[in-house]
Amino acid sequence: MTHAELLTRFLLQRLPLAPLRAPAPALSPAAVLMPLVERADGLHLLLTERSRHLRHHAGEISFPGGRQDPGDDTLYQTALRETQEEIGIAANQIQLLGHLPRLPTVSRFEVLPVVGLLDADYRLQLNADEVTAAFEVPLAHLQDLGNYVSMPVQRRGQHYELHWIPWQHRYIWGATASMIRQLIAQIAR
Repeated sequence: MTHAELLTRFLLQRLPLAPLRAPAPALSPAAVLMPLVERADGLHLLLTERSRHLRHHAGEISFPGGRQDPGDDTLYQTALRETQEEIGIAANQIQLLGHLPRLPTVSRFEVLPVVGLLDADYRLQLNADEVTAAFEVPLAHLQDLGNYVSMPVQRRGQHYELHWIPWQHRYIWGATASMIRQLIAQIAR
């Protein structure tokens, strides 16, 4: 899928970039950036590997993002701020395309997945306190549902479908895999 095809499919269905409603009660607002970059072989999605010393979600594959700070007027600002803090990519290198539906997580957050297109020549500056590595996965790999593994799980009386996406020596799973599945469903329309 080319950059133009993605923009056409996604922008025609995106929600307006406007202030968003408050999160569900007892959930903290958060946002992540789902950064896409165009390469010669098509679009790629940039992911991070969280540092192993972190108290929560250590070593997991994720998108740059986190909890909304009081200084963030919108969750879009949260996603952009966290991206700069975690991997050093400034907002002026990101074209926001829109967002996917909010995702409640088992860690008590309601996460807004913000989709953005990165400049192809972006440079990473990883914050070692938060991120050990960053890597790209071809969107074509993520669009092939044969690459997914799913399993039903129960936690705190709630039923969830847990998804894994193997990529090289890593496993993308949990909320990150769920957001990727949402993105793939959105652009497949």
